[in-house]
Amino acid sequence: MAPLLSVKNLSIGFGKDDAVVRDVSFDVAAGETLALVGESGSGKTITCRAALRILPKAAQIRSGSIHLQRADGPVDLVTLGERQMRDLRGNQVAMIFQEPMRSLSPLHRIGNQVCEVLWLHGRKSEAEAKKEVLSCFERVGFPDPERTYSSYPFELSGGMRQRAMIAMAMVAKPKLLIADEPTTALDVTTQAQVLGLMKELQRDTGMAMILVTHDLGVVANMAEKVVVMNKGRVMESGAAEPLLSDPAHPYTRALIQAAPQIPAAATPKPAPPREDLILEMTGVSKTYSMRAGKGWKAPSLIYACRGIDLRLPRGKTLAIVGESGSGKTTAARIALGAEPPDPGGAVLFRPRPDAEPIQVHNMDRAARTAFQRDAQMVFQDPYSSLSPRMRIQDTMTEPLEIHGIGNRAERRERAGEMLNLVGLGQDMLKRYPHAFSGGQRQRLSIARALMLDPSLIVCDEPTSALDVSVQEQILRLLENIRDQHQLSYLFISHDLAVVARIADEVAVMRRGLVVEQASPETLFHNPQHPYTKALIAAQPEPDIHRPINLKLVAQGAGSPENWPEQFRFSGIEAPPLVPLEPGHKVRCHV
Repeated sequence: MAPLLSVKNLSIGFGKDDAVVRDVSFDVAAGETLALVGESGSGKTITCRAALRILPKAAQIRSGSIHLQRADGPVDLVTLGERQMRDLRGNQVAMIFQEPMRSLSPLHRIGNQVCEVLWLHGRKSEAEAKKEVLSCFERVGFPDPERTYSSYPFELSGGMRQRAMIAMAMVAKPKLLIADEPTTALDVTTQAQVLGLMKELQRDTGMAMILVTHDLGVVANMAEKVVVMNKGRVMESGAAEPLLSDPAHPYTRALIQAAPQIPAAATPKPAPPREDLILEMTGVSKTYSMRAGKGWKAPSLIYACRGIDLRLPRGKTLAIVGESGSGKTTAARIALGAEPPDPGGAVLFRPRPDAEPIQVHNMDRAARTAFQRDAQMVFQDPYSSLSPRMRIQDTMTEPLEIHGIGNRAERRERAGEMLNLVGLGQDMLKRYPHAFSGGQRQRLSIARALMLDPSLIVCDEPTSALDVSVQEQILRLLENIRDQHQLSYLFISHDLAVVARIADEVAVMRRGLVVEQASPETLFHNPQHPYTKALIAAQPEPDIHRPINLKLVAQGAGSPENWPEQFRFSGIEAPPLVPLEPGHKVRCHV
């Protein structure tokens, strides 16, 4: 039987430069999932865009063919007329893009955007289209399809927006779905549910799927066939099970080795001494008031953090783990003095063991300036955390200028030293951020945070936007800098495999509450709380024989009212955080 999509010897280039995609070939059969795997810049996305002919203007398909099998026989998408391509896009071949917020119009309601596919291709009336879209919304897991239909994109969470993108792609019942990194921006529990949804829809409709990803754990859970790409070429291809179990190419082996995994059970480390604390948060809560939509209604209260007690020993790493909206970043902002806690909460910072503690929650201007020299932050997105209008030298020396440290030559010398420390050269000081890759930009962000020689660094999801091999480099760099300079890290993440590697203690947060806290050795191999178990179960592994347990994920990531009786609660009346054993606390009814 002929494949649904057949790509043969495809080469794509820009201008007169060398081809960025060279001699790529693969086939996808009906009902089959093919994973295109590789790091950023390997040519995965541009190969898929070529199938829909939505390449940038400067790009040219220099050679090769892309044949789609239709009822009347195969057709070459490279030479097909533009009018026929318009009929095909979104109708027979659909695509889910990586960032749903950029792919959805902020000015139009979700329902109208999804209906547009049926208006363009199905020639349906407004009533028929709405009925079909509501049915599709129900299938992709929206609890209230009518409300979602009338919502704007900014009113939905990241996971819900991605579900809307899946509905938009699925509503015309395409033969082929191209999913470009559909779960990269999602929490692990949401990712597990979205992957399960895509597999279920594929079984029901019989469509083929091309999954573009750099995450081999996702590949192991989704794909029957794998094509590994690097620098525009196919390194290895074949059935998923033998390729992931015994890869032949060194690049594939390197990708599998770089994939973060929760380590096997190990002997718990002795608890670190608690006397020398660099950061102490006691009774920290943060409540926001949100104005109601109706003028006569009272404002509603949002509890971002509730009763947080955290202690970070000097030279150690405390990780805060949880999904989006759990209060991780709010807790980090309070720790840095960027947000005041509610009355009664206290944040104490000791820059040196013998120093008087700084009351971060109650600082004057002079104390805040001194505190900012000792506490810095590395942000999540390496692309938006550096000014595109400033050269790297100016970006690096700016903190020294603000604090009046050194002269121009000394500042430049310090910037060069920090670049060398993070593995970059001094010759890069004159460049702008756009000249660097994502991993290099994150190194620059770390170097900038080190310019003032701080004792505490808050890392807010510093590796979530990076490929697995670059992520491995950044984690190793953070570990080396911590050990060399006796730094302390408050590490924010939703990835338990990353946390298992770098943390000395882990606090798991859900809806503003710490639900479990312990060392990684205890937490990952003796989890007690259903939400912690869901996070661990949702972590995809590059092992085709260990699929994600969606039932366990759904229970723990669901409402607290549906948790087992020992942990169950409703509203804001949560049970206390109680010690089960030394160094292991769980929020449960005693």
